[in-house]
Amino acid sequence: MSMLYVLIPLAVILLAVAVWALLWAIKSGQFDDLESHGWSVVLDDDQKPPPMDDDENSDGSNTDDQ
Repeated sequence: MSMLYVLIPLAVILLAVAVWALLWAIKSGQFDDLESHGWSVVLDDDQKPPPMDDDENSDGSNTDDQ
């Protein structure tokens, strides 16, 4: 029974900290844009685009005639 005198205030303090963290996250804009960061993984643009036809033979040699 005496353990409840410790656990109940501890649970209330933990709940208050969780509510404060949620309110802080909402006020600071953590939930404003939930989808763009997920799509940034799918639409990864780290790869170079393929060279255009004019860029492949910039030295003037034509390799298609071989």
